Amino acid sequence: MIQHFKTLEEGVLTTLDRYVPRCGELTRKHLRIVRYLIAGGTAAVADLTLLYLFTDGLRIHYLLSSALAFIVAFCISFTLQKFWTFEETTKGRMHAQAILYLVITGTNLGVNAGLMYAFVEWFGLWYFAAQIIAGACIACYSFLLYRHFVFHKHSHEAPPHNRES
Repeated sequence: MIQHFKTLEEGVLTTLDRYVPRCGELTRKHLRIVRYLIAGGTAAVADLTLLYLFTDGLRIHYLLSSALAFIVAFCISFTLQKFWTFEETTKGRMHAQAILYLVITGTNLGVNAGLMYAFVEWFGLWYFAAQIIAGACIACYSFLLYRHFVFHKHSHEAPPHNRES
């Protein structure tokens, strides 16, 4: 899966460099953030698709549907964020990273459920729109947590080549 994302990334960057060089340069400059958004977007699409299927297809209550979809999206997100976005390929710390990522995700699940409840029950939003808004809020602070606490490089490790964000 990671290799597919890397291949697609190179194709897009090559195309941007050829047809819109300034955009290609800007994308390369902020590649980690672009990857984070794409990886998160991929997990979010899986999350929203499953939320819809569970809620409207299987008639599961929207809060339980949200939790189930969030768990599946967790697996997708962790894999993409660790190996693609933050290019943190060490295996030795993977268990500790997965646990920390799970703690953050568990907290996010609670925040997500609270936001979903508030948006749907108090503000009358459609559950699907509520999930998009809740997901966007969670994504903003999660990037910082993942970057600085979960997938950060220890001082004894070599810094990643040509990474800026």
